[in-house]
Amino acid sequence: MTTITTAATTSGQILDHTTAFISETLLKPELRYRIFSALRERLPSSDQTTLKSLNLAEEAIENTISTNSAATRISSLRVAEKLLLSYPENACSALLFSLIYSLRRHPVDSALYLLDVFYFDPLVARTEIAPVLFEEIFLVHLLPVFQWFNDQRSRILSSLSQDLGFNATKLLSKVSGGQGAKLKKLESEYEEVLDENCKVFSGYLKEIVKDKDGNQLVSPPQLILTGKSKEETLEFDQEENIKVDEVGLRNGQYNPMWSEEEEKSAEFYNSSSSSTNSKSNFPPFYPQRVSLNFLTNQESTRRLKTSPDCNSSQDCDPDSSSENISTDSSSSESKHKEEEKNRKSALFAPNNSQILKKKCPMKSVRSSCSQDPPMANSDNPPGKSTPKDFVCPITSHLFVDPVTLETGQTYERRAIEEWLERGNLTCPITRQTLQSTQLPKTNYVLKRLIASWQEKHPGSALIQSEYSLPKIPGSTRNQSEPSFNSMKPSTSPTSVISQATIDGTTNELRLAITNLCMSDILGESETAVVRIERFWRETNKMSDIQNSLSKPEVINGFVEILFNSVDPQVLKATVFLLSELGSRDKVVIQTLTQVDSDVDCVVALFKKGLMEAVVLIYLLRPSANTLVKMDMVEPLLMVIKKKEEDMLEMYLRPKTASMLLLRKILGGGEESNISTFSPSLVSAKAIESFIGSLEANSSEERIAAIGILLRCMLEDGACRNIIADKAELAPILESFRGANDDGKFQIVHFLYELVKLNRRIFNQQLLHIIKDEGTFSTMHTFLVYLQTALQDQRPVVAGLLLQLDLLVEPRKMSMYREEAIDALISCLGNSNFTSSQIIAAETILDLQGRFSSSGEPLARAILLKRAGLDRTYKALMRTEKHDNLSAKSEENLEEEKAAEEWERKMASVLVSHEFGLLFEALGEGLKSNYAELSSASFVSATWLTQMLAILPDTGLRGAARVCLLKQFVSILKSANDPEDKALAILALSSFIYDPEGLKDITPHMKDMLKGIRELKKSSSLASEMLKVFSEGQDSSAEFWNHKKLIQVDCSANGEVLSIICFKDKIFSGHSDGTLKVWSGKGSNLQLTQEIREHNKAITSLTILQSGEKLYSGSLDKTTRVWAIGHEAIHCVQVHDMKDQVHKIVVANSISCFIPYGAGVKVHSWSGESKLINPNKYVKCLALVQGKLYCGCADSSLQEIDLASGTMTTIQTGSKKLIRKSYPIFALQVCDGLIYSASSSLDGAAVKIWSTSDFSSVGSLQSTLEVRSMAVSSDLIYLGCKLGTVEIWCKEKHTRVETLTTGTNGKVLCMAINEDAESLVVGTSDGRIQAWGLA
Repeated sequence: MTTITTAATTSGQILDHTTAFISETLLKPELRYRIFSALRERLPSSDQTTLKSLNLAEEAIENTISTNSAATRISSLRVAEKLLLSYPENACSALLFSLIYSLRRHPVDSALYLLDVFYFDPLVARTEIAPVLFEEIFLVHLLPVFQWFNDQRSRILSSLSQDLGFNATKLLSKVSGGQGAKLKKLESEYEEVLDENCKVFSGYLKEIVKDKDGNQLVSPPQLILTGKSKEETLEFDQEENIKVDEVGLRNGQYNPMWSEEEEKSAEFYNSSSSSTNSKSNFPPFYPQRVSLNFLTNQESTRRLKTSPDCNSSQDCDPDSSSENISTDSSSSESKHKEEEKNRKSALFAPNNSQILKKKCPMKSVRSSCSQDPPMANSDNPPGKSTPKDFVCPITSHLFVDPVTLETGQTYERRAIEEWLERGNLTCPITRQTLQSTQLPKTNYVLKRLIASWQEKHPGSALIQSEYSLPKIPGSTRNQSEPSFNSMKPSTSPTSVISQATIDGTTNELRLAITNLCMSDILGESETAVVRIERFWRETNKMSDIQNSLSKPEVINGFVEILFNSVDPQVLKATVFLLSELGSRDKVVIQTLTQVDSDVDCVVALFKKGLMEAVVLIYLLRPSANTLVKMDMVEPLLMVIKKKEEDMLEMYLRPKTASMLLLRKILGGGEESNISTFSPSLVSAKAIESFIGSLEANSSEERIAAIGILLRCMLEDGACRNIIADKAELAPILESFRGANDDGKFQIVHFLYELVKLNRRIFNQQLLHIIKDEGTFSTMHTFLVYLQTALQDQRPVVAGLLLQLDLLVEPRKMSMYREEAIDALISCLGNSNFTSSQIIAAETILDLQGRFSSSGEPLARAILLKRAGLDRTYKALMRTEKHDNLSAKSEENLEEEKAAEEWERKMASVLVSHEFGLLFEALGEGLKSNYAELSSASFVSATWLTQMLAILPDTGLRGAARVCLLKQFVSILKSANDPEDKALAILALSSFIYDPEGLKDITPHMKDMLKGIRELKKSSSLASEMLKVFSEGQDSSAEFWNHKKLIQVDCSANGEVLSIICFKDKIFSGHSDGTLKVWSGKGSNLQLTQEIREHNKAITSLTILQSGEKLYSGSLDKTTRVWAIGHEAIHCVQVHDMKDQVHKIVVANSISCFIPYGAGVKVHSWSGESKLINPNKYVKCLALVQGKLYCGCADSSLQEIDLASGTMTTIQTGSKKLIRKSYPIFALQVCDGLIYSASSSLDGAAVKIWSTSDFSSVGSLQSTLEVRSMAVSSDLIYLGCKLGTVEIWCKEKHTRVETLTTGTNGKVLCMAINEDAESLVVGTSDGRIQAWGLA
C-alpha cells in the first residue's frame, strides 16, 4: 500500500460546486429522472420494500418542486424525510436527502449528503451521477493516481513499443495475451483504487464543509495506491517536471484499452525542469486532456517512415529514415532543452513581434502557404505540425483567447483565470509571483498569426481547444481558400476595360485586407476598413468576397479596429461590415463570441453613441440576463426614440434590432431586474415610439412592439389609454396570419388587455374595430386559433372571442359564443393545469366589463358596494380622482348605462350556457387549495349569483343553489375577512326572497347568524337578512339564543358597581376603590391589571367617544383620568370634584355628575362647577349631543339643554298613598329613543319615549324590578333585582330570552361590546359574568 499527501480545499469551494449541481438537478426534470434511474438500477431488485419507499420519497420531492403552496411543500418534504429515515442509508437515499435539505435552504446539510453519495457508490457517482462535480472537487486530489497508474501501464507496454517502433495508437492490435491480461488487471485495480480514494476523500471533504468558519485545521488524507509493486513509495520533488504521456481520463475513468478516437494525454511543464524522467509531488492544477506533441510527433514519425515522396535531388532510403528516427530519439533530451529555451523568447518579447510577422507574411488574400513546408523546418514537421508557441502550456491546445502575463508567458484566458481562481498568485511556468491578477487584453498579434496558420493548414482543425465553441451547423463559410478569379462579375468577354477595372479592384481589396491584418500603423488599418466597405457596397456583396472577409484573421483585424480607433466613420464602417458578414455567415459570429472582451468592446461602443453597433449586438444573440447585466435597456430606448436619418443603411434597421433586443429582455429577464427599469419603459415618449413600430415593414418588429406594449400595460395599466388612443389596429391584425404560435398569442393577449379601459363605450368601439378591421374574418380566425392554442392561452382567447360575439344582442345560438364558454369551463375544471384554472376564473371576472384606469377589474369593489361595504369602492374612486362621488355628469350616466347593459348581457349568456354548467365549474374552483383560484372563483360566483336576482328566472337559481349554496354558507361561517363575508351575504341574498330558496337556506341559518351579526352595523344588506330570519315569534328565541361564556368571582373587592367595554378590554369598578382591567378576547376573561388609587368605591366609569381616555368617578370626591395603552392604563390627571360622585357622564370640556344630595353638578375641568335641577334627587344620567337626561327618585324624567339651560319634563313624578316613590334606576338614549327603567308596579318596567317630541312610543311589559339596562341595535337587556337578565326584541318589544346569573344578588351594571356579540354583567355579590350570542 502506497500513500501520497494531497493539496487542501476550502469549504466555500465545495459549497459552490455542490450547490450548483443541486440547483441544476432541481431545475431539470429529465436530469433528475436519469439520475434516479441510474441509482435505482444499483439497488438489489429483491428489496422491493426499500425500492417502494424510495419511489414514494422521490414522488414527494417532485410534488414539492412542482407545487406553489408553502403548506404542501412543507408536508411533502416531511413525508419524504420520514420515508427515508425508516430504511438503511444508500446512495439513492443520500441524494434524496441532499435535495430535501436544499429545498429547505440548508446548503451545508445538502452538501454533506451529496458527498455521501460518493461514499456509498463512488463508481456511479463519478461516472453517471455527478461527473462534473467529481472533476471539480475530487479530481485535483487524484491526479497523482493517474500518474502512478500511467507508469504501471507504461511498464507493461514499454517492451512492445520499443520493438514495434510505430504509432502508439496501434499498440492494442500488437499486444500479446499476457500483456492484455495485465492491462485488464491494471484497469480493474485502477477502478478499485478510485473507489477507495473517493470514499476517503468524501469524508475529508465533509469535514471541511462542517468546518465552514475555518477554525479547525483539517489535514488532507493520504492517497491510497495499489499496484504491481505494492511496497513502492512514490515521492515527488516539487521543483521537478511531471510528464504524463498517456493518461486516459474520462470523468475519472481510466481505460487502457484505448481507441484512436479516445486517446488522451496530459503534459505538465516546469521552466526549471530539463529531465523527462524526473517526478514531482506538486499536484497538477488543471485537468489535462490532449498532448499536442504526442499527436504531432506520431504524425511526424509516420511520415518519416512511410512517405514515398522524397526530395527530387535525393533518393529515398528506408534505412536512412530509421536511422534518423533513432538519432531523434537519442537526442530528445537536448531537443527538450532547446524547446524550453525557445518557449521563453520566441514569440512574446516586443522586439520579436515584427520578426514573427515576417515569418508568414500575407502576400495576398489567396494564401500560398497551403503547400507543405520543406523538410528542413526543424520545429514544424511537414503539413500538420503545430508551432509550440501557438499552444497553451496549460491546456496543450491551440490558443483561442491568448493573454500574455507580465512574466512573458502566454496562456489561454480561461485556463489562467481558473489557475488564479484556485488561489495561485504565481506564473505556472516561471513560478514568479505576479504583481497583479488582473489579466491584460487579448494578444491579437498572436491570435492573427494562429488564424493565418490555420488557414494555411486546414488539417490542423483536428487539434482544437477544449474552450473553443462548437462549429455552427449550416455555416456558409468555404473551408478552402477562395480565389479572386471567381469574383469576376458577368461582363461581356469583349469588355477589356471592365475586366481591367475588376482586376484593379481585386488588387486593391487584397492590399486593403493585408493592411488591415498586418499593419502596425492605425491609420493604414483605418483606411483599409473604409476601402473594404466601399468595395463591399460597389460589388453588391458578392459571395466570394464574403468568404475572403469572413476569415478569422480578417474578423480579428476588424475587432482590433474597434478597440483602437476613435474615428466615428471608421467605427461605423467596421460595425457595418461585421454586421453584414455576421448576417450571412454564422462562423463570423462564432469568431466574435469566442472572446468575451470582443463582445464587451462592441457593447461599450454602442453605449458611447455608436448606434449602428446594436445590429451587431443583436447578431451576437446574447441572453436576456446578459443584456440586463450590460445595462442595455436605456441605450436601446435611446435608439428606439431617435430618428434614423443619420444612420447607415444596414441589413437590419438599428431601431428594429433594438426592439427585438428589448423584447428579448422583457420576455426572458428576471422579474426583479425588469421592475428596476419599468419607469423608463412606460414613459409617454417611449410608448409613442413603440406604437410607431406597430406600422413597421418588418413583421418581426411589429410582433416585438406588440410584446413590449403588452408588457407595458401589465407593468403600468394606465398606459393602455395612450395606446388605445394612438395605435392603429389594422397592422396588428394583419400580422396575425404570418406570426408563429407565440406571436399569435402575443397579439390576442395585447388586444385582450387593450379593451380593459375604464371607458365602457370606448371599449366597445375598440371591439368593433377589432372585429371589422383586416382583410380576413377576425372572429373566425380567432375561433380556429382557440382550438389549437395551449391550455394556458385558451382562457384569454376565449375571453376576447366572447366579447366580440357580444357586440350585438345575444342570439339563441352562436358558434363563437358556445365554443368560447365551453373553453372557459373546460379550463376552469381541468385540475391538471392550475395556472389555466386561475386564468379562466380571472377571465370571467374581467368579462363583467368594469375596470379602473389601470385596467384592474372592479368586480370585487362593485359587489362590495352592492353588499353595503362601499369603503373599498370609495377608496378606488378617490384613486381614480373622482372627487364628487354622488354627482354624475351626463357623460358618466351614459357610461354607467352602457356598463350595466354590458354586464346584464354578459351575465345572461354565461349563466344560460348548458343550463348553469358554469356554476358547477365555479363550485369546484371554490374548493381549490390554491388561494388565487379559490378567490377568483368566489368573486365570479358571487357576481353571477347576484345577477340572477335581476335576470328572468328560468330555473337557473335552483341550479346555482345546488352548486354554490353550501360553499357560500361555509365562507360566511369561517372567513376571517369581513369583505368575504359581505360577498357571501350578497350571494345568499339572491336566494332568501325566493320561497324555495329561503326553504333551502333555513337549515343553515345557525351557521350564518354570527357572520351576519358581525356585519349588521356596516352592511344594510346584513340587517335586512337578519330581519328576514327573525320574523315570527317562534323563531326569535332560537335566533337570539345566548350562552354563558365565563364567570369571575371578585367578591373580595366588594360589589361590582360599574363596568364598561372598549375594544377587546373590559374595565370594572368595585366598592373597595379597585379598578380592574380584563382582556375580553373570545370566550376568555383574563385579568391583566388591577389598580387601587381611589380610596372609596368607584361608582361610575365612562369613556370619551374618541376612545383615548377613561374617566372613573368615586365616592372619595375625585374623578381620575386614565390613558388607555395597548398593554395597560395609567392615571394622567386627578380632578377634585368637591363632592361624592355617584354617577358621571363626560363631554370634551365638562362633566356632569350626581352628587350627594339633590340636583346635578356640571363641573368644568378648569375647576368651576354649578348645580342644576336642584329640586330633584337624580338617580341616573345620560348625555347625548349636549342634552342631559335625568331619571329621578320620584320617577320623573327631564331633558336639560346644557347650552341654554332650559329644562323640559318628559314624565312627571308621582307618590303613592303610603308615600313610597318608584325611582328610575336606569336610563339609555339610543337611535332617537329614550329608554327609562323603573318599577313594574304599573305593569311596564321600561317605558320608551321619542327624543323629538317626547311622545310615548311603547313599553316593555316586564314584571321585574330593573336596576340596570343596556341597548344594542337589535336587543334590550334588562338587569333585574333577583339576579336575572331579560332580553327583549328592540323592534317588536317582545321578550326573547331570560338569563339566570345563578345568584340572588342584584345586577348592578351591564355593558355590551362593540360588535354587540357579548354581554358583560356585574352583580352586588361581586361576580362578573360574560354572555355571548350562540
